[in-house]
Amino acid sequence: MALNPMMMIQLKTSWDRFVKNHPKFPKFWKAACKNGLAEGTVIDIKVTSPDGTEISSNIKVTGEDMELIRQVSDILSQN
Repeated sequence: MALNPMMMIQLKTSWDRFVKNHPKFPKFWKAACKNGLAEGTVIDIKVTSPDGTEISSNIKVTGEDMELIRQVSDILSQN
């Protein structure tokens, strides 16, 4: 899937707004990567809705995931 330039600009604008609203997230991600986000690491995610309903999942990072993790880390380090 190729992103056109307008989509990239919109994504950048949305990302900047997200970081402004949630400044701890990029810092959290950087700390996680700095402390050894490597193949075999388990990432747990939990979502709690306003009514208290919770769902959760986890992934075990594979070697194939590492390039995406590096790319996300590079993007986050720009902020």
